[in-house]
Amino acid sequence: MQGIIGKKVGMTSIYNEDGKNIPCTVIEAGPCVVTQVKTVEKDGYDAIQIGFEDVKEKHSNKPLLGHFKKAATVPKAKLAEFTGFGNEKKLGDKITVDIFTEGEFVDVIGKSKGKGFQGVVKRYGFSGVGASTHGQHNRLRAPGSLGGSSWPSRVLKGMRMAGRTGGNNVKFLSLRLLKVIPENNLLLVKGQVPGSKGSYLIIKK
Repeated sequence: MQGIIGKKVGMTSIYNEDGKNIPCTVIEAGPCVVTQVKTVEKDGYDAIQIGFEDVKEKHSNKPLLGHFKKAATVPKAKLAEFTGFGNEKKLGDKITVDIFTEGEFVDVIGKSKGKGFQGVVKRYGFSGVGASTHGQHNRLRAPGSLGGSSWPSRVLKGMRMAGRTGGNNVKFLSLRLLKVIPENNLLLVKGQVPGSKGSYLIIKK
């Protein structure tokens, strides 16, 4: 599936032709460089690997430096694989937002904001306050019973408990592209996308 790597700039809103205010996310997408071409004969499948955003050489190890040198490009901060380009792209070719058209739908993949260690009320939406008429007086946001005591005498796997929240890979499906601005390498996507400002995103057709 064709796509591109980008970076979340922030949120704004635009007016459509009916005068309706639509919230949208601004994504700086590309230009990306093809850093590897994978084939069925050599790798078992057809795909291309692309890199986004230049970084200093000291931030890449020697194998990666050699990898980028083959593509005649400088080290990149983010790499990702895409299918659907066929044999159109060669090493060193550039991919820009021109592959998208306004009005089409895309999937956006990113890492959600980390919330740190959270209780079950925030993490899973537990109601919190239980039946205070049954002797409960100081356990307002506790998870309640964790299971049987005499049997099985342990907490079962998958029990919803407090823990670290966020920081997971998330995919938002079928977001409409409101605007494509090739001269500034920008995409305007309807609604929100995962991650904080400056975080990397993968946009797929």
